[in-house]
Amino acid sequence: MHPVIDLHRAEIAALCRQYGVTRLEVFGSIARGADFEPATSDADFLVDFDLRSEVPPLKRLFGFAEDMEALLGRPVDLAERRAVESSRNYIRRNRILAEAETIYG
Repeated sequence: MHPVIDLHRAEIAALCRQYGVTRLEVFGSIARGADFEPATSDADFLVDFDLRSEVPPLKRLFGFAEDMEALLGRPVDLAERRAVESSRNYIRRNRILAEAETIYG
């Protein structure tokens, strides 16, 4: 995992609580670390939201993504875990789920 994640764990946890995230996992190059390009790579996350949260659904998704981008200083892609789990593209689904590392929840 890229050090930027460990460096900001406390702030990431605070954002998760603010936006009703129950579980956050990192995957892709930022999880692997080896092929992560600091100047160009984005950060990919699987996210589970508490559907009972008082934060409106679009604010949960887009607000959380924007705040994570500001914190990490790079583009962030969020995918809801249940959408990945139900994807018909089993190659992509299996790869993402196999390399996902929980960082919150």
